[in-house]
Amino acid sequence: IPIFLLELAIGQYSSSGPFTCWKYSPIFTGIGYGMFIVSALVAIYYNMIIAWAFFYLFASFTDELPWQSCGDWSTNLCYDNVKILNKTWESCNGNNRWGKVWEANVTQGICYETGMLNKKEGVRAYLDADKAKDYFPRTLPSQEYFDNYVTGSGYSSGYDDLGGVRWQLALCYLLAFICVILALSKSIKTSGKVVYFTATFPYIVLVILFIRGLMLEGMEEGIRFYITPDLNRLSDAQVWKDAAVQIFFSLSASWGGLIALASYNKFHNDLLRDTLIVTFGNCLTSVFAGFVIFSYLGYLSTYMGLPVDEVAKSGPSLTFVVYPFAVTKMPISPLWAILFFVMLITLGVDSEFVLVETVITSLMDRFPKLRKYKLFTVMTCCLLFFLLGLTLTTDGGIYMLSIMDTYSGGWSILFIAIFECISVGWVYGIFRFLDDIKLMTGNTFCWCFPFIAFKYWWMLCWCFITPLLAAIIMVFSWVDYTGMDNGAEYDVYADLMGWGMTLVTIVCIVGTAIYVICKTGGIKEAMKPNIEWGPALVRHRREAEYHTKRYASDFVVDPWGLETASPNDVHLQSNKKGVDNEGFSNIRV
Repeated sequence: IPIFLLELAIGQYSSSGPFTCWKYSPIFTGIGYGMFIVSALVAIYYNMIIAWAFFYLFASFTDELPWQSCGDWSTNLCYDNVKILNKTWESCNGNNRWGKVWEANVTQGICYETGMLNKKEGVRAYLDADKAKDYFPRTLPSQEYFDNYVTGSGYSSGYDDLGGVRWQLALCYLLAFICVILALSKSIKTSGKVVYFTATFPYIVLVILFIRGLMLEGMEEGIRFYITPDLNRLSDAQVWKDAAVQIFFSLSASWGGLIALASYNKFHNDLLRDTLIVTFGNCLTSVFAGFVIFSYLGYLSTYMGLPVDEVAKSGPSLTFVVYPFAVTKMPISPLWAILFFVMLITLGVDSEFVLVETVITSLMDRFPKLRKYKLFTVMTCCLLFFLLGLTLTTDGGIYMLSIMDTYSGGWSILFIAIFECISVGWVYGIFRFLDDIKLMTGNTFCWCFPFIAFKYWWMLCWCFITPLLAAIIMVFSWVDYTGMDNGAEYDVYADLMGWGMTLVTIVCIVGTAIYVICKTGGIKEAMKPNIEWGPALVRHRREAEYHTKRYASDFVVDPWGLETASPNDVHLQSNKKGVDNEGFSNIRV
């Protein structure tokens, strides 16, 4: 929450995006470049997830969902393909459907093809299902549909075995970027209108899915698992790191998106009210969505005879395997599938809007001439992202996506958050920053709460609590770091590639700081606000003049010369300033 408010305040006060909002302390300009890189990297792979949702949506327009049963894309261990023998009257020798000899492995409880002992490809039937599932568990049709038909990952041995581009996925990936272009092509008002639908529709679908989930057998097991804490996991550093990255991502904190979008706010918008509504609304939505998800996991746990924690694997399994299979057990399953994937697309597109808007706003702030060609800028960025992301549409693309997901938005975000807090709390000046916020919100926020009531809490968070917690989580995760190298899909080079993505962000922050110090002639000058820092409009700078000059006597109300006196300046009134002075007749801003 403190980072969320900090970024809203910076963006709204300066009306600048992530590239140009650091004029209050130019030494931290590299944070903006880091945000730009992180948002660009995540935008590339995140749109691939939306592309998968489009693929499933198109596949749902049918009488029977294709992942409802094992198709020609399935393996011998697909749920419907594994015959479970009745031990009282059936044996392995009596069920030779392939014209080959089967043998029994009583220890593993399976019938296997001769010469293929301990190989999952050789399993032909379950002699004892309770034993066999521990050695060769059956896989859901939806799992094999995702692995073998949608992503092709079942035909790839890892990230270094990409294979060819899957044209269906490539077209869905292109469609996802076309949606982004249409939403962002004109102005922030266009995407704002789109969000009215994309932000509300998922709630309707979640409520419908929750009501249906409560009617499923075994749902109570899933909900019980969800609300029962496992305190032993608190000692797992990866859990803390994943939790921190997830909340940062869900709130767009330290990604640059908040600064970019807040730069379009009215100067006197109540950003404290917005912060509390969005952050608490986000957390409550996450809790509610958890009940929805685990009601279905409980049902599948009962259906498959597995513990809840073994039903879904990590990664995209929950979204593209568990839910799709769950809806096949509902009446009119294609309708439920269509609703679910439309909801998924609207949720994903919301996040993608913010990521791409961060990149676009940053570029237009850095190169103002691009503002006249926003459509061209949006199309160029999306085309570049599409071309860079084509590797994600290959058979091994899901492994590349996993590397990008693990490293591009992990430690980089925590690193950025720490430097943001330092820049405001210890360099710019915490009391000056709080006065800037008070100037925008007034003496009260949320219509009735006095600003001073929480003033010192924010000060404590920005100066101590937030940066310390972020640093502790980051160091804790480093101590327990194992990497992605598992000797199978990933090797040491996958980790090196991932660390390269992380280090690019850190190098931007540190390298830009060194450059600014050299350019300004010293650290002190590099930390000092430049003459343009402050509100973008002169009338708002005039409001800020009184409290700002208590901290910086060299504050200039009109550094750009946008206000000019009339030729008849003999009528200037000595006791009035700016627009209140009748001598100023040519106000361009």
